[in-house]
Amino acid sequence: MSVTKAIIIHGTGGSPQGNWFPWLKEELEKLHLSVIAPQFPIGDRQSLSSWMSEFSKWLTAVDSETMLIGHSIGPAFILNLLERDSTSTIAAAFLVAPFVGKLGGKFDSFNRTFAERDFDWIKIKQHCKNFFIYSSDNDPYVPLERGEFLSAKLNAKFKIVRGAGHINAESGFTKFPLLLDDIKQFISDPER
Repeated sequence: MSVTKAIIIHGTGGSPQGNWFPWLKEELEKLHLSVIAPQFPIGDRQSLSSWMSEFSKWLTAVDSETMLIGHSIGPAFILNLLERDSTSTIAAAFLVAPFVGKLGGKFDSFNRTFAERDFDWIKIKQHCKNFFIYSSDNDPYVPLERGEFLSAKLNAKFKIVRGAGHINAESGFTKFPLLLDDIKQFISDPER
């Protein structure tokens, strides 16, 4: 199995130009990967259905040579995508500051359609065998336990990033070398 494509999914109210996404896109392109970083509807237009509709134009690019990388609500979108029968099996999913369920904050109304439901974990794992989760021990939005919960459900490789806030630009993350190193290792040895 070889990895030739990566798709980067931003979070609530975000864009592909935010956080560490442009840096990662550039670094992955240096590795000769084809990288897609879509702009999804935000604000009142943000919903699972609007994001699925936007993503439909890239759905044919999703296959066994694809990695999905998501931040914040991005991982919940990825889980929804993997749960669908029509989704191909992908190489790996890298989930940064991930969660499902209600967070009890100002973003819940935007995140509800993505995260507030029961997931079919068996079906999700049928479409992806390699999950990597990165959670911070001081995330102001997403408690560490959310990453631990997903790690257990997905049998993921789980890393705690100390003092990293929401692992976004606000927390000083315009680059994310740990993620890039793990992606490089996975590309060089997907069976490890």
